[in-house]
Amino acid sequence: MLRNKNITDIKVGVLGGGQLGKMLALAAANWHLPLHFLDRSADFPAGLPGANFSEGSFKNYDDVLNFGRQMDVVTVEIEAVNTPALKQLQSEGVIVHPDPQKLDIIKDKGLQKQFYQQQQLPSSAFTLFEDGRSVKAAIRNGSLSYPFVQKARTAGYDGQGVAVINDENDLPKILPNASVVEQKVDINKELAVVVARNHDGEIRTFPTVEMEFHPVANLVEFLICPASIAQEIDQQAQDLAISVMKAFGISGLLAVELFLDQDNKIWINEVAPRPHNSGHHTIDSCPTSQFEQHLRAILNLPLGDTALNCPAVMINLLGSRVGTGPASYKGLAKSLSVNGANFHLYGKKITKPFRKMGHVTITDQNLERAREKARLVQSSIEISPTGTN
Repeated sequence: MLRNKNITDIKVGVLGGGQLGKMLALAAANWHLPLHFLDRSADFPAGLPGANFSEGSFKNYDDVLNFGRQMDVVTVEIEAVNTPALKQLQSEGVIVHPDPQKLDIIKDKGLQKQFYQQQQLPSSAFTLFEDGRSVKAAIRNGSLSYPFVQKARTAGYDGQGVAVINDENDLPKILPNASVVEQKVDINKELAVVVARNHDGEIRTFPTVEMEFHPVANLVEFLICPASIAQEIDQQAQDLAISVMKAFGISGLLAVELFLDQDNKIWINEVAPRPHNSGHHTIDSCPTSQFEQHLRAILNLPLGDTALNCPAVMINLLGSRVGTGPASYKGLAKSLSVNGANFHLYGKKITKPFRKMGHVTITDQNLERAREKARLVQSSIEISPTGTN
C-alpha cells in the first residue's frame, strides 16, 4: 500500500507527544512529511513542530482507535499505550509499528525476561514477584539474597520503577508493585546498541555506545560514542542486538540496553521499541539520525547510513533537585560558546527534580576533549524553577 503513495502523502500517526515525538517531527520535516500526534496537550514538546496534534490519551481505547483510523501508519514514542486499540487498527488494515503483540511483551519487564529465556538470549537470572511484600518474604525465608535489583513490571521510565537493594538498609526502597527481581550483575560497563529493521527485513545498527549513569537519579548522565571496549566485545554487542531484533521481528527501532560484566560477558538488560536516549547523539554525529531511521523503517524505505562521522559525548540536561515550577535556564548563553556543542532543548514548560529538559551532544575528533567539553557544559547549566536561581 505504501509503495503506491508519495512519501509526503502518507499519514503517519505517533502515539505520544514528548521530546521523542518532537525530534521525530523535526526529522520528518526534512522530507516535508507531516506527522500526526496524539497526547494530552498540544503544549507538550511535539506540539510546536507537530502542527497536526490531537489532544487525547494514548492509554484510552477510543482515543487511540479514532486517531489511528485516520492514519496509514501508526507508531509510538512511548510503550505505555493502549495495545487492544492498536490490535483492532491492525485488523482494519492500518499499519502498526511496532507490532502490538510484541509491544505487549516489551512493556512488561516480566514478559520481556521470559521472552529472552524462551529465545535462549543471554539475560541475568530473575524471579517474578506479585508485590513488595512477597519480595520481603523471600528475603526472610532465605530464597532471595542480597544484592539484587527490583524492577516494576510496568510503567517504569527515566530511572523510576527501579530499586537497587544492596543490604537490609535498603529495604525501605523496595517497590510495592508487581516486579522482576534480578541478582545484581557485577557490571563493568553499561552499553547500548540501537538497531533498525524495515518490513523487507533490512537491518542496520548504530555504533555501540557506553552509558554512565547519574548516581541518584539512575538516569544516563554521559553517553560516549564510540564505546571504550575491545573490537571483539563491540562485535558481540552488535551481533546480540541484531539477534534480539530478529527474535522480536518488529519494524522500526529497537534500543537494546546491555550489561558488560567483569568477565567480559554481555547480558541483555532491557529494550525499547522506539527512538531512545541512547541514540540522541546520532542527530549530530551520524549521517542518518535515529529519528530519520525510525521513519525509514516504519515506512519500509531503504535504511540510512549509520557510520559515526565523529566521536561524540552526550549529556542529558536535567532539572535541578530544587522544586517544581516554570523552567528557568541559567548558564545557557555561556555554554553556547563551547565549540562542537549541539543543544537540543525540549520545550517543557515545567521543570521537576531530575526531569529530562534537553540534551547536548559534543562532537570532537578527540574523544577525551569531547568529555572535557561535556563536563564544562554540564557544570555551566542549571535548570530550576523560576525565582530559585
